Amino acid sequence: MIREAAYFSLFFALAVVLNRASQYYPYPELFKLSLTFAAVAAVYLGYALLSHIATRFVQDSKTRYSLNKAIFILSLLVVIVIGIRIWVQETQSLLISYGILAAGLAIALQDLLRNFVGGLYIIISGMYRVGDRISIGETAGDVMDVGMMNTTLMEIGRWVHGDQPTGRIVTIPNAWVISGVVHNSTKDHSFMWDEIALPLTYESDWKEAVRMVLAILVEETEDLTAQAEREIDRIGEKYYLPKKVVEPSIYATLTDNWILLDIRYVTDVRDRRIMHDRIARRIIEGVRATPGISIASENVEVHGTQTIFLKDDGAGEGT
Repeated sequence: MIREAAYFSLFFALAVVLNRASQYYPYPELFKLSLTFAAVAAVYLGYALLSHIATRFVQDSKTRYSLNKAIFILSLLVVIVIGIRIWVQETQSLLISYGILAAGLAIALQDLLRNFVGGLYIIISGMYRVGDRISIGETAGDVMDVGMMNTTLMEIGRWVHGDQPTGRIVTIPNAWVISGVVHNSTKDHSFMWDEIALPLTYESDWKEAVRMVLAILVEETEDLTAQAEREIDRIGEKYYLPKKVVEPSIYATLTDNWILLDIRYVTDVRDRRIMHDRIARRIIEGVRATPGISIASENVEVHGTQTIFLKDDGAGEGT
């Protein structure tokens, strides 16, 4: 605060000296200049106080930096507006000056303003909150912080399968929510649907396979299914949502090579990979323990080629 106090004292002293000088030397420029430095001193005092508050109460360094930058830009804008009002007397010229200033600021600060508006929109609309799992564009992750300019995520996906964290912290501009598509997996419910594809040979007893898999699904997802039904009923009170089937289901498809069983069930959003692994392991064990059920696979047979060389023995016949 010592440096801020020194700057404020300098601007204030210049304003006082110029004001006294204008009393002895009646030049309008001296009086306008004294008013300008007085305005700079007052605005700088406000900027220093707001910056000190932001530094003290905002813990995240990136948010603190963005907030201090926004305070500085707004302070500079206030100084420019006051300066134009002091030095430009004609109303028409004043309006033209303000118009040019507004156009220049809109162009120069468009990204900063878009991020700020996006941050307000996120907070007011509740599009997502800290703890939600979202994806914006090609970036997906769990929301760690929602700042005025940026949103911080713990990244998931990329080279890691099963929606599990990569360990990278990603900062995305809030302006992305204005023109982009935001996917929120946990805004109004905690579940999602997952599927496992099970190919069976045409010789397999597919009906027995369906009974075996359904028994596994019911046992593994009974509690989650009941919870999903309650959450869907609650969502239906907020949005128009036709009744959805949350009970485990199996759909059969005929292909050229096998009978494909698409196994569908609900799971917790953050435990999808764990549930997928547990069900897949039990299905493998069930297939091995049940006679007449075989998992189909695509086999590629590679046959070598044999080259026969013919040799002319001089009698017109080759060997």
